[in-house]
Amino acid sequence: MENSGIGQFIPLILIFVIFYFFLIRPQQKKVKEHKAMVESLKRGDKVVTSGGITGTVERIIDNDKIEVTIADNVKVEIIRSTGIQSLINNQEIKK
Repeated sequence: MENSGIGQFIPLILIFVIFYFFLIRPQQKKVKEHKAMVESLKRGDKVVTSGGITGTVERIIDNDKIEVTIADNVKVEIIRSTGIQSLINNQEIKK
């Protein structure tokens, strides 16, 4: 009787393990990579904001905000951790 009770929880445990390896773990890895990318931002980097606007990092304010130039004479302050979606690689191919 006791073994049948444990047997009922095996499918539930398997579902949790599958969710962990296919959903939770990759999401944690993505968050860690994004955090490292945001912390390594420097002046001159081209970025895409979470709103889809591209711009160039002008300066870093208080390790919490950055100032991004999105057009000539147009600068906006963005919260560093949530406002930056990705970094545009501006590495040119050398011949």
